[in-house]
Amino acid sequence: MFLSPGFSFGDLVDRLPDELVRELLGAQTCELIGLLDFDSAEERRFRTVAKLALDPEKLVRDSARRSQLLSFLPDEKREELAQRLSAPEYQSPSLFLSQLEWTTAELRTLLGFLGLVADGAAPVYVPPRTTQQAQYALFPHQRRIAAQARAFLYGGERRGVLHLPTGVGKTRTAMSLICDHLRKREPTTVVWLAHGRELLEQAAVEFEKAWAALGDREVSVTRAWGSNPVQIAPQNDGLIVLGLEKAVALSKGDRTFLDRLGLVTTLTVFDEAHQAIAPTFRAVANALALRRDASLLGLTATPGRTWSDISKDEELATFFAHQKVMLELDGHDNPIEGLIEQGYLARPQFRSVFADAGTPFTAQDQMNLAEAYELPDAVVEAMTGRAQWNLQTVRAVVDLAERHRRILLFAASLEHSRTLVALLSALGLDAEQVTGESSVQHRNRVIGRFKSAGHRPMVLSNFGVLTTGFDAPAASAVVIARPTLSLVLYSQMVGRALRGPKAGGTEECEIVTVLDPGLPGFGDVADAFANWEDVWTKK
Repeated sequence: MFLSPGFSFGDLVDRLPDELVRELLGAQTCELIGLLDFDSAEERRFRTVAKLALDPEKLVRDSARRSQLLSFLPDEKREELAQRLSAPEYQSPSLFLSQLEWTTAELRTLLGFLGLVADGAAPVYVPPRTTQQAQYALFPHQRRIAAQARAFLYGGERRGVLHLPTGVGKTRTAMSLICDHLRKREPTTVVWLAHGRELLEQAAVEFEKAWAALGDREVSVTRAWGSNPVQIAPQNDGLIVLGLEKAVALSKGDRTFLDRLGLVTTLTVFDEAHQAIAPTFRAVANALALRRDASLLGLTATPGRTWSDISKDEELATFFAHQKVMLELDGHDNPIEGLIEQGYLARPQFRSVFADAGTPFTAQDQMNLAEAYELPDAVVEAMTGRAQWNLQTVRAVVDLAERHRRILLFAASLEHSRTLVALLSALGLDAEQVTGESSVQHRNRVIGRFKSAGHRPMVLSNFGVLTTGFDAPAASAVVIARPTLSLVLYSQMVGRALRGPKAGGTEECEIVTVLDPGLPGFGDVADAFANWEDVWTKK
């Protein structure tokens, strides 16, 4: 059953001049027609053959032929076709129909107009060359450094560091490498080492996303932190996301634990790699690199362990065999600036607001914090429970709301997030929250509103959802009210607003960090990225 045409292709052929019909048929076909004994009148012979022999789809895809053929439509049919194609009122139908570039949808409409669409469905044209989007694609600069990392992971000392600045896809690049590794070795175990539930859960969720697109079989994902039990099977196949504290604790209770895990592990990824030379963590990493075919990959946004001790930085470089691949862009001394110019990163503006949290730090406290990898929960709770801390946070958000449509707020706890949202709502701002305890329905609704194109400023406070499907490319401002000593965790929070236009984000962003003067803070990521280069030149 054919759609009722606006003007059939046969009707159109009947209106063409004899010369054009012969031209479309071609000299050989015309010669053949002349040699055959047709009963019909000579002037109808060529048109009869043309209606059946010509490929109308091919003709209308040719811009010159299409324009030529449509010029023979009756005026009223030309207007009807222009209306079906939603031509602008100010443009004449003839001028509109003569345009050279037609979309696929417009071509389908034309074919339907000519009665060439069967069973209500437009014919599908498959061009000879198409492009296919990858489900877990890497940008060109990520593919280059992944290739460089493979070179040292599978040759020589089989260890090194992947150095990518905040917001450039360090975790995504590493997950692509892990998926490659698992596909080439079956069965095998990969271990991801990191601190803190947030970063560990982020790694587990990101791997699940990557393997769904890149994997070739069913594998296990083990969340080995907190109170979760850990079992090591000789034929374990998949990823174990292992908390460093959990690894140390298990090795103290069972001296064979790390040896048994090392026997099945062929790749270990150490997130926040500058911590790898701490004695307890060094022992974990070395035990997991026990096999001759085992590789060790460190990840970092800043490949130095300290702010001032060059000997410790040298020790770190030696531990990773002085092998490091870093982001380099042709024509740019500073790769961050290059990625901003190319639209992969938003141009950030960093500033800090200081709040005396009222928590006295003795000289011994400061020494302990300098050696710590994260602030104790009690310290975080005491700091963020103070009025001055939250006053500075609220003031920062209110200030940003005057020039930003979407603001992301990182709170220190569930209770902290609730308090901040309540205060902001009382001031008349549209403020919502998502936490690790939020239902899927609530999270989808709130994040959906945050991603919408509404013009009223909206603040989204969150705690514990750096991963679990959380994505906020619409955010052009971030307030970090969650104190941390972890550069990785800080980088993950900052990175939520660093996505540039090519990554679905914005051209510029503002990052405001609430700091206690007595605690270390973090400066401009572009400056941090360029530090410690001297110790990574192999002696």
